[in-house]
Amino acid sequence: MLLCTVRGCHMPLTRDEHTFKCPSGHSFDVARSGYINLLQPQDRRSKDPGDTAEAVAARRRLHDRAVTAPLLKVIDFNSDDIVLDVGCGDGFYLGTRAGELGFDAHGTDISIPAIDAAARRYPECEWVVANADRFVPYANRSFTLVLSITARMNSKEFRRVLRDDGRLLVALAAPDDLIELRGAGRDRVARTVQTFAQDFRLVNQRRVTTTADLEADAVRDVLLSIYRPLRSQPLEAMRVTFSLDLLLFLCRQS
Repeated sequence: MLLCTVRGCHMPLTRDEHTFKCPSGHSFDVARSGYINLLQPQDRRSKDPGDTAEAVAARRRLHDRAVTAPLLKVIDFNSDDIVLDVGCGDGFYLGTRAGELGFDAHGTDISIPAIDAAARRYPECEWVVANADRFVPYANRSFTLVLSITARMNSKEFRRVLRDDGRLLVALAAPDDLIELRGAGRDRVARTVQTFAQDFRLVNQRRVTTTADLEADAVRDVLLSIYRPLRSQPLEAMRVTFSLDLLLFLCRQS
């Protein structure tokens, strides 16, 4: 299902040992940890785009403490789904649920440290480095479900890679998400629904909220994971709110 990301090409890629190649002769190596890097130089806004290794490690430690486990269980999958997680980060949501249910799982992110971490933890899934803001490197109608979990959104590309009966699940940070650390946020639901209105119709909306009592080192990991500067005074244990607005869309028919 993978497509070449060289500008003007977008031909299908086929695997030959440790390399993916297209009919035009472009090739992409499979990394030692198992991911495929399809990111082109013109698709980078910086030398090392996306999440840093430090942020990825902090987020992984939070997942390993089961802080985000209550949010994981509310994301619905079917065992026969073919799933693409766009902006998958370290692969926690996709990789964990794919391991439990056995569905066909694919994740893409612009961050090499994030995708490398995902490939090492969840080798049964396919992990790709790419800039999905510009092009989702998969063939038309490849997936039954696309996820965007607190990640960037590309309505046209999401619709292109989804089957006509496919679903799109978007998770947004709710206004009370991490309110203790960054104050009340904005309600992004209406604007997000409008963003997808041309290609998708909203069929379900719900808010999922949980709290966790975190030690000081876990609070530090939260701050690192959201790129908040560490406080000058020593961090203390505190109760922190995690909250997502979940929006389920169905594809509009052409």
